[in-house]
Amino acid sequence: MIEDRVNHVRRVIRTALPAEAAVVADLHARARATYYPDGVPQDGTDWLAAWRSAIERPDGHVLCIVQDGRIAGIASFRTTEGAPADTVKLYQFHVDPGRWRAGIGTELHAACVEEWQADGKRTATLDVHVDNRRAQSFYTRLGWVPDPENPPADGDHHRYLRYAVNGSAPGSAPGE
Repeated sequence: MIEDRVNHVRRVIRTALPAEAAVVADLHARARATYYPDGVPQDGTDWLAAWRSAIERPDGHVLCIVQDGRIAGIASFRTTEGAPADTVKLYQFHVDPGRWRAGIGTELHAACVEEWQADGKRTATLDVHVDNRRAQSFYTRLGWVPDPENPPADGDHHRYLRYAVNGSAPGSAPGE
């Protein structure tokens, strides 16, 4: 049968483990390096510690998508302190640059939306770097729109986006 010759992609989406913080931080660094035209700014952030904290945080969640035994994408989200309980902020969303355009980002985003819906979230927000046109296009394809509560100001380095979670489809656009 022809089906026996088809190569099926096998991916697993799961919660990241504290022991994977270094792998997650490395993927994050490689992804960020693609959209800073003058190099990634060194702001003194200890990204390994930041990712370890995000993974261990009881009020947050870090999902990873694993393909071929390696983490290929990551998403970190939680409700921001002081924000309405039915909102969630997507703090980090990265796909390994060597695996872009393989559907990993779309699949990971769908898993995030599924979890947000299960948790009763109605609205998701994020901010994306102004030079990260690839991510902006990706989010637009999936239904993210400019956040009317956070319009861009002169000199902003980020664009603020909003997503209607409740009842929205996770997205079916070809992804990163």
